[in-house]
Amino acid sequence: MRSRERSLAKIAAIRAVAQRFSFALLVLASIAIMMLGKVDEVLLDGVRSQVSDAVAPILEAFSRPAATVAEVVEEARELTALREENALLRMRIDELQNYQAVSHRLEAENRSLQALLNYEPQMAHAFITARVIADNSGAFVRSLGVNVGTRQGVADGMAVLGGRGLVGRTVQTGERSTRVLLVTDLNARIPVIVERTRQRAMLGGDNTEQPRLLYLPPESDLRIGDRIVTSGHGGMIPPGLPIGVVSRLVDGAGRVEPFEDLSRLEYVRLVDFTPHTSGAMIRAVPGAGP
Repeated sequence: MRSRERSLAKIAAIRAVAQRFSFALLVLASIAIMMLGKVDEVLLDGVRSQVSDAVAPILEAFSRPAATVAEVVEEARELTALREENALLRMRIDELQNYQAVSHRLEAENRSLQALLNYEPQMAHAFITARVIADNSGAFVRSLGVNVGTRQGVADGMAVLGGRGLVGRTVQTGERSTRVLLVTDLNARIPVIVERTRQRAMLGGDNTEQPRLLYLPPESDLRIGDRIVTSGHGGMIPPGLPIGVVSRLVDGAGRVEPFEDLSRLEYVRLVDFTPHTSGAMIRAVPGAGP
């Protein structure tokens, strides 16, 4: 028993001495390695390579659990994101199904009312797809140039549509080209209605990215997000063409964010809603589209 206690005491004494002089030994070893590197750099590089080769398997063994843990954490994050996205998609699917049910009901109601009123629907319109060949927008004008003209049946005052809504109307039609006055131009005035409240107004451009709603009565219930569509008053542009949504309210008047990005238009549709051309296609120009 006493011999064991003596051996433990000797081990503790040796450990204390080692801890006391370990820092000094490490400093001396570092100085020796630096001096060896100055004397024989090739030898030091060889020793460093051998040490690295010897330690590499150990480091790899330690790194594998860390990499595995990192992969598990990343998969957990992706799984959480997928669950959130799945829940959001399910909610949107439910909303779309509700909209679909309402749409079917309104369609059936519309057919019933049309039959009751002996309503005659409007005739088909003619259109041509044109390519934007010039952007004439500047500080005082907002317009585009397209590669069709009177040779293809284009006339002044035709509505010009993008993929999502109205972008303007045709002005200054030539034989092979036409200038399109955008809804943001200072001279653009388009009769519109607020789709939610059916309130009439005038959409007026002021050479900014968002045209204004003019002549709204003070008691109008205008809200951000209200859709703005054409009213058809004046007979130049038909009713129901989407233009944009109310983005902000300034002093009781609304600013409208167009559905189309007017600065990135490449192709547009020139539509003729007049009765004398309805049912017939405007002759297409090669390279301009159908």
